[in-house]
Amino acid sequence: MASQEVKLLGFWVSPFSIRVEWALKLKGVDYEYIEEDIFNKSSRLLELNPVHKKVPVLVHDGKVMAESFILLEYIDETWKQDPLLLPQDPYERSKARFWARVAEEKLLEYSFTAMCTHGEKKEQALKSAVEAAEKIEEEMKRNNKKFLGGESIGYLDLAMGWIAYWLPVWEEVGSMQIVDPSQFPATTAWSKRFLDHPVIKQNLPPRDKMLVYFHERRKILGGLV
Repeated sequence: MASQEVKLLGFWVSPFSIRVEWALKLKGVDYEYIEEDIFNKSSRLLELNPVHKKVPVLVHDGKVMAESFILLEYIDETWKQDPLLLPQDPYERSKARFWARVAEEKLLEYSFTAMCTHGEKKEQALKSAVEAAEKIEEEMKRNNKKFLGGESIGYLDLAMGWIAYWLPVWEEVGSMQIVDPSQFPATTAWSKRFLDHPVIKQNLPPRDKMLVYFHERRKILGGLV
C-alpha cells in the first residue's frame, strides 16, 4: 500500500484540506501535495472533482475521492496502522461523526458568517455560534481523555481542529469573541493539547498570512470594498 501513488490537492489556508494532511502525516503515509488556487481553479481540479469543484481531493492509485470527512474515513480504513482515527465501537463512531457535523454545520458556518458580516446579521450569527460552541463545550467536558479520540488524536480531533487554530484568527479579524477561555475551559484545554502535538504544530499555516488572507476575505464577502 505504501508504494502506491498518493496525491492530495489542497489550498494552504483551508481547514478542510489541512485536516486531511494531518491524517496522512499521523498515519505516516507518503504523498505528493499539490497546491490549488481556489480562485483560479486548474483544469486538473475541475477534471478530478467536476461535481463540487473544491479541495481537498485525494488521488490514491488512480482512485479519486473528495470531501474531507469522507477522506478521513478512507485514510483510516486504507492505512490501518496506528493511530486509529475512528472509534471501533459503533456507537462511539456514530457519535464522532455527529459532533463533527455539528461543529461544521453550526459553529463553523456561524463563526465565518459573523466574521464577514456586520450589524444585525453579525449579531445573529455570533449568538448562534456561541450557542453551538456551548454544546461542543458540554461534549468536551464529558470526555475525560487526553484527546477526543482517546489517548491519541482521532477523527473528531481532526474534524474539530479548526476550532483550535482558525477560530481565534476569525475572532481577531471579526473583532468578536466566541470561545472565551473563562467560559469554555474544556475547549480551551483541548485546543492547547491539540496544537501542542508535534504533527499538528509542524503543519499549520502561518498565522500572520492567515490574518492578511481573512481580512481580505472579510472585506470582499462583507461588501466592505
